[in-house]
Amino acid sequence: MTAAAKLPSAPRVAFVASDAEAAQQALDDLYRRYGTVEPEDADIIVPLGGDGFMLETLHRFVGSGKPIFGMHRGSVGFLMNPYRLEGLAERLAAAQPVELHPLDMMATCERGDVCRAIAFNEVSLLRESRQAAKLRISVDGVVRLDELMADGILLATPVGSTAYNLSAHGPIIPLGAGILALTPISAFRPRRWRGALLPHNARVLIEALESDKRPVSAVADFTEVREVVRVEICEDRDIAMRLLFDREANLEERVFKEQFLT
Repeated sequence: MTAAAKLPSAPRVAFVASDAEAAQQALDDLYRRYGTVEPEDADIIVPLGGDGFMLETLHRFVGSGKPIFGMHRGSVGFLMNPYRLEGLAERLAAAQPVELHPLDMMATCERGDVCRAIAFNEVSLLRESRQAAKLRISVDGVVRLDELMADGILLATPVGSTAYNLSAHGPIIPLGAGILALTPISAFRPRRWRGALLPHNARVLIEALESDKRPVSAVADFTEVREVVRVEICEDRDIAMRLLFDREANLEERVFKEQFLT
């Protein structure tokens, strides 16, 4: 469901909400407080929900050039600002921008089909069966790992480094570091390999070995491709999305603080 708002002496703001009850209630409250414009006519998009809905919003408005100011009305809200009904115009005027560039995934399937998708968090390859995936890893045309046996592997952006990557024991990357995290998921061989940090302009090729008996799927945020044989990944600098954050809770500081949580 979509509604929107026009704030006095402020940019035109469109609200979009997840299906969660709290998000729908916030949507109704904001609609009654501020009025409405359609998202295509808005200057700023305000999604109401959790991080999953924020990712959906980024994908929905990619290429629009519209900045995104999320407010937390879901479960996980790492990419969101706190929800408050009052003072929205002042918050937007003082908000700090963060520019995000997604990963571009090109996945080739067993049957020869090619699927392309982008990911603001990570691209992950995962085993589809009881057997571990067997993968070959190349970076910038050089084979760096002849054979990785694992549940899978992922390549994460700095924003995504605090999500699935962190759960897989990958490193947290400060925003602006110009680095991507290549992290194995439950590695069986080689046991001691814990992943690698790559420059943001690296081109990564992951090939599925013995894919007939060890099928592998590839996931870019929430786009899944089954039975892949090779996946090429690189950062897409032609796409830039701007997230807006309250000054006292900007995203750079949140990512940095995650490194010191105990």
